[in-house]
Amino acid sequence: MSELSFKTYCIENYAEYKNDSSSKIFNQFEKSRLLRHLETDYEDLHGMGKEFLMNYFDKWLGENNK
Repeated sequence: MSELSFKTYCIENYAEYKNDSSSKIFNQFEKSRLLRHLETDYEDLHGMGKEFLMNYFDKWLGENNK
């Protein structure tokens, strides 16, 4: 899976998980620097399961919205 495909996968699945729009999730990922993190840590994250990633994103976004 390419980095771009992985980012898209993460945004779309997190939007579905949160029952929110993809554009809103994209903006949250970008503002919190999670989008950049997905790129820099691609090798570590792309093999993780969906449930792990959803929890990881919850934690990341929670910590960066304080």
